[in-house]
Amino acid sequence: MLPRNWKRAVRSLTAALLLTAAATAVPAAAHADTAPSSGWNNYNCKPSAAHPRPVVLVHGTFGNSVDNWLVLAPYLVNRGYCVFSLDYGQLPGVPLFNGLGPIDKSAGQLDTFVDKVLAATGAPKADLVGHSQGGMMPRYYLKFLGGAAKVNSLVGVAPDNHGTTLNGLTNLLPYFPGAGDLLTLATPGLADQMAGSPFITKLNQGGDTVPGVHYTVIATKYDEVATPYGTQFLSGPDVHNVKLQDLCAVDLSEHVAIGTIDRVAFHEVANALDPAHATPTTCASAVS
Repeated sequence: MLPRNWKRAVRSLTAALLLTAAATAVPAAAHADTAPSSGWNNYNCKPSAAHPRPVVLVHGTFGNSVDNWLVLAPYLVNRGYCVFSLDYGQLPGVPLFNGLGPIDKSAGQLDTFVDKVLAATGAPKADLVGHSQGGMMPRYYLKFLGGAAKVNSLVGVAPDNHGTTLNGLTNLLPYFPGAGDLLTLATPGLADQMAGSPFITKLNQGGDTVPGVHYTVIATKYDEVATPYGTQFLSGPDVHNVKLQDLCAVDLSEHVAIGTIDRVAFHEVANALDPAHATPTTCASAVS
């Protein structure tokens, strides 16, 4: 059950994050089409025999198609993948900070983007890698919008698959220091992510997965946003759930770091994308 004042709390939280983020953002990283030119968002890229599917990166709440992927996108490009990223869930008048709109509508944006990538690359299917909301939202696309026919695998890094608590969402605040006065903004993308919301209930009715898609979830026990971290894991016949500390016990990454800078997690992402050539993920993967 949602807290009595959850709508007001979500609006206030969103306003604080937007105000502080606007003061600290780097304006250059606004759109996928202007991402750094290292093969990332290169629509002339053709998948190789070794990596026959393009990889679509799906950012998290308050992220965008560039900032969320400044480490992982080049990491995958350097390993021979065609890599693409999108912006979704934009709110009118809010630049840079996305993933705030209704999640079912965001899934429709993902649908359109995957079609664009498949048309450009000539590949029959894509692989999806998402962080936080970006690891959960694609499940709506797979389940309700026909995405399962176009996707081989979904790799979720710290995905809030079964929702999170309001306290979990407020734990994002330390990453946006210097909050000023609050504004009242409608933020359905946050409300949809709360445990017990109508969106989360619909998403998980009838099972976590759909046939034909390979699922991987990579979680950290230090996650303070998608809480409790065990609710990130999926149940189903083709699911691989991974706790980061089982791979590297001294890895202290929390919700943001695991999806943006953690190369131990990224090595496990690479394993999920190419399981036939997977190699053990250990603490040494941080420097590989």
